[in-house]
Amino acid sequence: MSELEVVHEFTGPMPTGVGVSHTGRVFVNFPKWGDDVPATVVELRDGAEVPFPDQAWNSPSSDDDEGAFVSVQSVVVDPADRLWVLDTGSPLFRPTKPGGPKLVCADLTTDTVTKVITFPTDVVLETTYLNDVRFDLRHGAAGVAYITDSADSGPNGIIVVDLDSGESWRRLHDHPSTKAEPLDAFRPVVEGAPFLERPAEGEPEPVTMGADGIAISADGTRLFYCPLASRRWYSVPTHALLDRSLPDDEVGEQVVDEGDKGGGADGLETDDAGRLYLTNYEHDAVLRRLPDGSFETVAHDPRLLWPDTMSIADGHLYVTANQLHRQAKYQGGEDRRSTPYHLFRVSVDAGPVRLR
Repeated sequence: MSELEVVHEFTGPMPTGVGVSHTGRVFVNFPKWGDDVPATVVELRDGAEVPFPDQAWNSPSSDDDEGAFVSVQSVVVDPADRLWVLDTGSPLFRPTKPGGPKLVCADLTTDTVTKVITFPTDVVLETTYLNDVRFDLRHGAAGVAYITDSADSGPNGIIVVDLDSGESWRRLHDHPSTKAEPLDAFRPVVEGAPFLERPAEGEPEPVTMGADGIAISADGTRLFYCPLASRRWYSVPTHALLDRSLPDDEVGEQVVDEGDKGGGADGLETDDAGRLYLTNYEHDAVLRRLPDGSFETVAHDPRLLWPDTMSIADGHLYVTANQLHRQAKYQGGEDRRSTPYHLFRVSVDAGPVRLR
């Protein structure tokens, strides 16, 4: 187990996603969950949080603005060293409007947006919350992306995107493996307290966020995912997700229950050695599963308060810690977060998966 290194401290809005380029550039995003968010996507440059690619792209005119970031949940660098921005189009978890939810590609050699992919209403529903994304550039003319829909009040599933045509389709639509587990099956405990939605008035309710963390195997043959509210995780063959002639129930029949992963996880990741990484928000830790099926601890630290999203680059695992569970909606209406939030990294002696 290696020591955590502080990469950056955040004193403004809480971050979720992190993406690190092949040349070491670090990008972070801040969803609009109630904090003042001057820019929903930034690059960390010499200790400063600089709007990326510029302030205009971080100044939407509405929730359905196709030409600006509305509320970004994830930023991921693909195997070709391009930054993809996953825009929920859902500030404060509002219902989505066509044009707001989108997948946006930025060329890191020119720092310009080169592609915007929006979604039809039968793929991104009003209830959809686009959470995280992974890429395999070996399929079709330009590759494919896989996105989790972690909606807390609607169907969950996996969204597949053809990066050339921009076509997209839902898979595992409301499949049990994509759903949050009820309290009688999963009762999460964070910082010694049950993790529940606790409004200022009324009774506590279970957290209902579904398919959240996502990772692709090093050979690209399986997609791993997990509901936020579960200690279990699952995988499915990528060929089943890609075969549009295959009925969705037959895709569901190929899902494998990967078992208990030791705690609730927000983020998943894979390295080029075939090891799978799992954040563990119940234990302030990051774990990984080795190719032989055994688990080991990568990091365990009391500062890892809600480890959220990971990115592997330059022999390090980067991970955000954002105190998500201390937000007012989980604390009886009282915001118990305290800045700074953190971006850490830890040595893992591995590189990212590069399927291209």
